Amino acid sequence: MKMVVAVIKPFKLDEVREALTKLGVTGMTVMEAKGFGRQKGQTEIYRGAEYAVSFLPKVKLEVVVSTDQATQVVEAIQQAGQTGRIGDGKIFVLNVEQTVRIRTGETDEAAL
Repeated sequence: MKMVVAVIKPFKLDEVREALTKLGVTGMTVMEAKGFGRQKGQTEIYRGAEYAVSFLPKVKLEVVVSTDQATQVVEAIQQAGQTGRIGDGKIFVLNVEQTVRIRTGETDEAAL
């Protein structure tokens, strides 16, 4: 099993969710996040004064899928989350050793 972690722009969340639903992904965890990458934040003007915003709003989502499905999930997130501008985000793929559904005690693939 693989955990796919993606950090994307907040307004792209619905498009990414729809793309993953089409692949048969049945669940995900979504968290609001703040951060920066190569763009090192941005400069904004408020009431005539210019100031730097170091941490930009992002959304972090986590999806655990079978190893076979991981590549498709990464491609779907990349296509749906892309704007072509700096700050589109990143995708990480991690190995998952064990999964347990708390309610039923099902483990691994059955718990997905």
